Amino acid sequence: MAAPPSEPVGVESAGRGGDAVPPGIWALLALALVAVGTSPILVRLAGDVPALALAAWRTVFVSVLLVPVAAVRVRGEIRALPRRDVGLIAVAGVFLGLHFMAWITSVQLTSVASASVLVTLSPVFIVILGAVFLHERPDRRTAVAIAAAVVGAALIGATGGDGGIYPDPLLGNALALLAAFLVAVYLLISRSVRQRTSFLATFVPLNTAAALTCVGVCVALGVPLGLPLPALALAFALGIGPGLVGHGSFSLALRYVTAALIGLLTLAEPVISTAIAFAWFGERPAPLAFVGMAVVLAAISAVVVGRASPEERGKRK
Repeated sequence: MAAPPSEPVGVESAGRGGDAVPPGIWALLALALVAVGTSPILVRLAGDVPALALAAWRTVFVSVLLVPVAAVRVRGEIRALPRRDVGLIAVAGVFLGLHFMAWITSVQLTSVASASVLVTLSPVFIVILGAVFLHERPDRRTAVAIAAAVVGAALIGATGGDGGIYPDPLLGNALALLAAFLVAVYLLISRSVRQRTSFLATFVPLNTAAALTCVGVCVALGVPLGLPLPALALAFALGIGPGLVGHGSFSLALRYVTAALIGLLTLAEPVISTAIAFAWFGERPAPLAFVGMAVVLAAISAVVVGRASPEERGKRK
């Protein structure tokens, strides 16, 4: 999930300092969207394996790959992190791990389309949390968009899928909403640390904390971590594809394009996921769910664009 943007959107203003965006960046963003859009498909392909174990292996594989890189490149920076930042990273990692567990479980219980749309509600939750804890009052357009998003989410949650073929769509939709809330908290906590440290120095210990959280929950609940080889391969693909290729490419592209533009582009993720799920699994959400999805995506778009400051919006005119 992309962090809530605070910059204006537009192709004409996407470059930093007015510079043109290199063509390769658009190709990188397209690759990132496809990679992130495959996330629920990979979960669905894993079948009936324990979702919590799948989440654990997803984070463990990423940590195993990146910890040696971080040890060589940013070991000194990680060691120099203030105790407060270490604590914030650890707490953010716990929320990220809980997000992965809730999200993967939701995909196993409801339609790919519903889970993919509902989990994109994190920008809405960020605005709400900011209003409650940081006293950041949303403007009228954002408030209306939040109300519309709630209505859209209710429409999605009220649908039981195509002919009731999903194990527990109501619980799955609720878990997707919980996953959106958890990732919003993770972003709010980790954002301040990320502004003071490099990507690797933040992401590697954060993902390691997420992996420890997932493994710890599995051990505490007695969830077996042993998975068949095909499921382990899919967990590895989840970490490398949507994780490193997808969100890693978004991070690299931030040097050339605004965070707000990336935030809007990620709204294509549920569209991509739904199209793949329809072609591969024949999943077709109920008509009322489609209405709810359209409302949610429009509301999120309004929230993301509305996060631009008045000064930045004035620069676009």
